[in-house]
Amino acid sequence: MVRIRLRRTGAKKQASYRVVVADQRSPRDGRFIENLGHYNPRTNPPTFEIDKERTAYWLDQGAQPSESVAQLLRNVDLTGGEEEGNL
Repeated sequence: MVRIRLRRTGAKKQASYRVVVADQRSPRDGRFIENLGHYNPRTNPPTFEIDKERTAYWLDQGAQPSESVAQLLRNVDLTGGEEEGNL
């Protein structure tokens, strides 16, 4: 199964993340199919940028977002699959 999830980047205790499409079996920071954007929780307010067209394409193809990505997608009016609720 293909998932849309976060990939950790940045130095120790200074995490930032890339939003990537990856196979569910690959490790968190391992191989990925496509980079969709980035998320930096350390800025005030947190920075989240994503390619909406490519994200919509992958969701149409059946990619399932992780819980954290689904929450971020709801904030930018892209639904995270069938999940419709507050986290």
